[in-house]
Amino acid sequence: MIPFLRSQFNQSFTAEKYRTLLAVMRERCGVAVPFRVSETPCFFPKALVDQMAQYGKELIRQLQNPEYRQASDRAIPPEFNVPREAPFPMFIQVDFGLVRGPSGNFEPRLVELQGFPSLYAYQAILSQTYIEVFELDQNLRYLHGGLDWQGYQQLLRRAIVGSHDPDQVIIMEIDPRHQKTLPDFLLTEKLLGIPTVSITDVKKDGRHLFYETSGRRVPIRRIYNRAIVDELVRKKLELSFRFEEDLEVEWAGHPNWYFRMSKFSLPYLRHPTVPRTQFLSQVEMPCDLENCVVKPLFSFAGLGVLMHPRKEDLAAIPEEARWQYILQERMHFEPVIETPFGKTKAEVRIMYIWLEELLPVMTIVRMGRGLMMGVDQNKNMEWVGSSAGLYPST
Repeated sequence: MIPFLRSQFNQSFTAEKYRTLLAVMRERCGVAVPFRVSETPCFFPKALVDQMAQYGKELIRQLQNPEYRQASDRAIPPEFNVPREAPFPMFIQVDFGLVRGPSGNFEPRLVELQGFPSLYAYQAILSQTYIEVFELDQNLRYLHGGLDWQGYQQLLRRAIVGSHDPDQVIIMEIDPRHQKTLPDFLLTEKLLGIPTVSITDVKKDGRHLFYETSGRRVPIRRIYNRAIVDELVRKKLELSFRFEEDLEVEWAGHPNWYFRMSKFSLPYLRHPTVPRTQFLSQVEMPCDLENCVVKPLFSFAGLGVLMHPRKEDLAAIPEEARWQYILQERMHFEPVIETPFGKTKAEVRIMYIWLEELLPVMTIVRMGRGLMMGVDQNKNMEWVGSSAGLYPST
């Protein structure tokens, strides 16, 4: 996206430096990164990153009204409706792809948004490691909102740990040791001094939760929840507590926002960046399926997405479940990153933390040449995968 920086990087790239990048990430994470890390970071004009960050804010604020809150009540299953809901999500991700506009310039288009945490520790370390290993210009930045590394750590600590003893704050996940996001959990542990606890190891005593370690019973005062409901349901896990119980615990990111701010939100948004979207229950047949994609509301990693839906695919979805899917205009995202394998698409995730103010803090970039951008859809390729968004400070 910045031709000079792109050309400079591509010419100086060596396979040895890439192997060093992976080795340093393995050392810093304490485990090999189990998904593909791209050979390159992405260099974006600051004006474009600022534009996406501003658009993300506008989209998020569109959903902060009583009418949408009432409409989104039905998105929350009763068994996962957590009491004492926060008035806004603490962690928000807004994903954009890039299309070529009528003027020939690149313009952002919304892919999706979610009120759920992402890789807030891993992505910072990956961005730093690219700059260090490839000896990039020290004026390149990856943090936003006026943050430096120290300020970002302080903000993340305030958001996740709050005023509590770190031992009494947990990262909660399903079988975390076997999740692809394990590097993020381990880095969060190092940065904040908090433990990662499998959701099946969380125990309940009355209205209180605890976990056990080294023969000690440790109370849980606050939870940084990374457990995806879709996976909980699919695995039919038995827990010692129920999400709908009124428990004596705080949430670093209230779980209800996973449902409220999600693909469920897309039909309610009115913004130039948002492709036409309807709930499948509202679609009148026939429609132009050639240029549409069908997505389940609450799945992850591309599960259940139909990129080339047929009428029989739609007909197979039961009538009572059709509101749980969206039919969306398919965007043809432009390949914008020059690589040795040709131009590659980049999906840019703007990451926000909302405490006193809604603050964009960083970007996650996923590079790919497949139909979808997830690592599972770009296997056996090079110069794709998890990447970082860097921009010049001036």
